[in-house]
Formats: sequence, C-alpha cells, structure tokens
Amino acid sequence: MTRQVSILNFVSSAEGLPTKILVELERKLESAVGDDSFISEACMPLLKGGKRLRPILFLISSRAGGSSSYEKLLPLAAAIELIHTASLVHDDILDASKVRRGVSTANAKYGAQIAVLIGDYLFAKAFQFVAEGKFGDEVAEILSKLVKNLCIGEIKQDRSLFVVPTLAEYYERITLKTAIFLSSCCRLGALTAGLDRSMVEALSSYGMSLGLAFQITDDMLDVFGDENLTGKKIGGDLKSGVITLPILRALESEELHSIVTKKNISDAEVERAIEIVRASDSLRYCRRRAEAHVEAARIILPSTIDRTVGKVLEQAAFFIVERSW
Repeated sequence: MTRQVSILNFVSSAEGLPTKILVELERKLESAVGDDSFISEACMPLLKGGKRLRPILFLISSRAGGSSSYEKLLPLAAAIELIHTASLVHDDILDASKVRRGVSTANAKYGAQIAVLIGDYLFAKAFQFVAEGKFGDEVAEILSKLVKNLCIGEIKQDRSLFVVPTLAEYYERITLKTAIFLSSCCRLGALTAGLDRSMVEALSSYGMSLGLAFQITDDMLDVFGDENLTGKKIGGDLKSGVITLPILRALESEELHSIVTKKNISDAEVERAIEIVRASDSLRYCRRRAEAHVEAARIILPSTIDRTVGKVLEQAAFFIVERSW
C-alpha cells in the first residue's frame, strides 16, 4: 500500500479523495473480480499496485464545477481502471512480458489463452459497471471509442516492430494508446459534472497533453529507470521491437540502429543499446518534450475551474514528469 499512497500526494488537497473515496474504489475493484475464485486469484495481483491515475483524473475532473457526488461515480471510476488493466493484460501477451508491477503477468502464469480471457473478462466487467450505473449513451460511446483506439494503437505497434518510426508515427501511436485514454477520463469527469461544452473540451485537451507527457515519461523509464521502482525489466520495449522516443533521439548511432532493427535481440545487445542511448542527449531531449506537453496541459486549464481542482490538476501534471515508476 505504501507505493500506492505515495503516488497520491498530488491529490492530497482534494477533500476526501486520497482516503475515503480511494478506499471505496479499491473495494469496488475487488468486487469486480469476486465472481469466481480463479478469476479473483488471477486478477487481484494485476489490480494491486497500479497508479490509479486514470480514475483519479476522472474523479478530480468531475469536481471542476465545484460540486459532485464521488459515490455515484465510483462504478464509472472502477470501469475506467478495469479497462486500463484489461489493456495491460493483452499488451503483456503481445509483448511476451513476464513481469508487470513487480509480479508475474497473467501470460507468464497461465499462458496466452487464459490471459486473453482474463483481459476479456475485465473489459466485460467494466461495461457491466457502466450499464448498471446508467451513465447514459454518451459515456458508453466515449468508452467504446476509447477501447477501439487502444486496439488500433496496439495493432499499429505490433505491425511496426523493429521498424524505425517517424516522429509523427511515434506520436500517432502514443496518442492512440495513452493520450486519448487520459483525455477521455477528463472528458468523462467534465460530462458527468454537467459542465458546459467549452469546459468539457478544455479538460479533454488538458488530458490529451497530459497523456503525451505520461507516455514519453514511461518510454524514458524503460531506458533510464530503476527496475526496483518501475516493477518491470529495463529495456523491455527495446527487446520487444518497440522503438520509442529515447531510441529515436539516439539513432544517429549506426550501431544502435543495427541493434534495434534486428529481430531476436540478445540480452547483451539490449544492454549495449541502453548504454548508447544513455550516453547520448536523449534523456534531456525527451524530458524537454514531456515538460512542454505538461506546460501545454497547464495552460489549457480554464480560469473558471474550481480553484482546488485546478491546483490538483496542476500537481498531477508535475507528477507525470517527475515520477520514477
């Protein structure tokens, strides 16, 4: 629990959210996988240890107008986290990942066939929560488009493994896989709060910029991070053939280019590639880009937003680029 609490510092000024509401969110997530003992055993390790960034952004955004009932929104907050977890389960299958959040992936423990079904179960449970909560057609449409874009992003990534993307192609991929998700969380919060369309669009744009910064930071951690903090092996994307922004920046090195475009990269080659990237200006470059997206997110926040909520969203933006896991 310590890791999860530490990551909630950026919402500490939001009344009641880090304690009562997040405890209730955890209970709702536990109930989502309580239908069957095997499902519970398989899913609980996956649900524990997450940042909860997406449901937190949703809940905070729902207070942008100054008032909202967190309790009524908990099923939708839980659905958002379940969709995220389901996408990670399927992502781990595609990447043949063995570790996620410091524990064995569903793919590693049960094989791809069962892992696919676990991911499908989590998707289904998410939409069950949405239906039971009677959140309306627009909410269902946003979530359906979100899942569609996650799939498109994964397909594009899988079809371009070990191929050097253009900067535009990289941004398209991270927009589909991450930025649209965070944007949707903020949009859903604003919609459920009944805010006017200009506020909805502003918070959605804030989430989009935040999502770009988040994924760039994630990609930096895959090369420059600490495995003990990230909970997954450094160089995992590189090993899987996913060429990210830190790699792109250092590709003037012919040696690095030959390694990352080679299928079946050895562990020794991964280590060498990381050495090359770390010796370049890649970290500084990627951090500048992430910080620029964070600044764009902060600027787009409307002046009419509730002051407490605005402060928390600014803290969230800073957390995105400062985190170490």
